[in-house]
Amino acid sequence: MMMRTPALDGKAATHVRYLVLAMLFIVSTVNYADRAALSIAGPAAAKQLGLGALAIGWVLSAFGWAYVLGQLPGGWLLDRFGSVRVYLISIVSWSVITFLQGFVGVFHAGMAVAALFVLVFLMGLAESPAFPGNARIVAAWFPAKERGTAVAVFNSAQYFATVVFAPLSGWITQAFGWQYVFVTLGSLGLLLAFVWLRTVRAPADHPLANTSELEYIEQGGGLVRMDQRSGPRPPRGDGTWTTLRQLLSTRTLVGVYVGQYCITTLTYFFLTWMPLYLVMGRGMTVLRAGLSASLPALVGFGGGLLGGVFSDFLLRRGYSLTVARKVPIVAGMLLATSMIACNYVTASWAVIAIMCVAFFGKGFGALGWAVVSDASPRKAAGLCGGLFNMFGNTAAITTPIVIGSIVQATGSFNLALVFVAANALTAIVCYLVVVGEIKRVEF
Repeated sequence: MMMRTPALDGKAATHVRYLVLAMLFIVSTVNYADRAALSIAGPAAAKQLGLGALAIGWVLSAFGWAYVLGQLPGGWLLDRFGSVRVYLISIVSWSVITFLQGFVGVFHAGMAVAALFVLVFLMGLAESPAFPGNARIVAAWFPAKERGTAVAVFNSAQYFATVVFAPLSGWITQAFGWQYVFVTLGSLGLLLAFVWLRTVRAPADHPLANTSELEYIEQGGGLVRMDQRSGPRPPRGDGTWTTLRQLLSTRTLVGVYVGQYCITTLTYFFLTWMPLYLVMGRGMTVLRAGLSASLPALVGFGGGLLGGVFSDFLLRRGYSLTVARKVPIVAGMLLATSMIACNYVTASWAVIAIMCVAFFGKGFGALGWAVVSDASPRKAAGLCGGLFNMFGNTAAITTPIVIGSIVQATGSFNLALVFVAANALTAIVCYLVVVGEIKRVEF
């Protein structure tokens, strides 16, 4: 639950940070819908373009290759030029690229596959500053005691995107053709870019935020002047590499980075292969798979919000930041391993029910961005977030390919579910054994 802001200067404090958070949530929802669109439109596109399971895996992984490569440059750009400006360019770029994916059908056979791979790759580059930007904006706009909830809100967009856009994309595919999924999402993104331009600013530059709100945020640990031009800029050249070495030699951050890789493996199973699992492994139609996938996603959305609220509740009850962040993460990942039970049931309703439990757990434990916002060095918040997202989204490369290889080799999704659940257990080990006390790192 969001905290009421006290009036520190005798005037009623504004709540502009909630408007900014709402925009982060909406933009992140469309962001995830864009990157997951191919998993819904995939069966129809694969039939037209002649893609097998392994080829689908490689095309889906194209996003991950570029997204990982773009993380460190994206983080540097955020630190150098500010979150709001870089994020706006990112929204426009990924929306145009999504729109263009709807036209790959004009090519034939291998050329269509190559064009789709290139466009998905470019979309990964364009989206790379988005989530480091989210974390950076939350670190600037929210005090520590509200940050877990704020991160949970924007992070839960990945589930809300499935709730809204999986059935919508399934309906569009069935009614009009798979191409129109991309045209619709690309157009929506361009509209959101205009809204972003009108509503989002850095805290110290926002015309609607008053002194009371800024003082409340700053006194609670928010970095309200992070993007002011008069402030310190990130180091160039050797200084940047020195900062990277320092980040990679900090045990807490390394544990969080590796843990995020494991958690993101679950994310990309849900984003890329789960709808295909329901179609290819459980015999559902595309429309039914889209509707069915929205149910676990809805539960995951609730779990994501509850995890952040619970974490901040523990903080307000006097527990340490370490306990408040780790307890939801460990509990959530334990619940996520329940997906293995799908291997032992045949009824479709049972599969969806089990996936609901796993989705809830994954959402409840998805607090990695909160930990990064809490622990990132002040002078390199964007770079630290980019490194965190680079590690995590390496799973965007490996997960589609590994699962595609398993399915093609075995003709079954059973071992694929075991692979995903094993990553949840590894994330638990990282947070319990490797990550020590959670606190802001300063060099």
